[in-house]
Amino acid sequence: MIQIPSDLHPDLVPLAFLLGNWAGAGVTDFPGAEKANFGQEVSFTHDGRDFLEYHSHSWILDSDGNKVKPLETESGFWRVDKDRKVEVVMVRDDGVVEVWYGELADKKPQIDLATDAVARTAASGPYSGGKRLYGYVKSDLMWVGEKQTPEVPLRPYMSAQLKKVVTPEEVAEMARNLPDMPDDGIAFFK
Repeated sequence: MIQIPSDLHPDLVPLAFLLGNWAGAGVTDFPGAEKANFGQEVSFTHDGRDFLEYHSHSWILDSDGNKVKPLETESGFWRVDKDRKVEVVMVRDDGVVEVWYGELADKKPQIDLATDAVARTAASGPYSGGKRLYGYVKSDLMWVGEKQTPEVPLRPYMSAQLKKVVTPEEVAEMARNLPDMPDDGIAFFK
């Protein structure tokens, strides 16, 4: 269920489905790098102003699902205008800064983004742009990223399925809001 905090800036209501802490796993595969499974933690927060703050940390997983080494770290700011146009400013740990533009899909929680500007430090690898698709599907946050370099045309390179991370306080609140259950608890499921 998508909840809209009472202190959320009114302009951000269309992005409310992103809010919270998310965790999950995905696959990364791009020429020049080893194909791997990865874990990811993402947070979208707000402080009442007209943007969401975004942080993402990912790491390579071994075959047992254990963290092996860091993969990527990103931080940024997301905005949306009255016409449902989305803009994102993002910086990544590999020395890349990006400006993304896109839009919310009509009548569904989905965002298509494409890079508009890319700046790289001398230490960063080759990168010339990308696309991303984010969607809220059956209470999960799913995304796929595409990227291109001067040598490799635009192609998918990462995708993940993330579940909402729920705090003990949120569980207690959900429990308080449950409807009354029959005494035996089983009749509820019949």
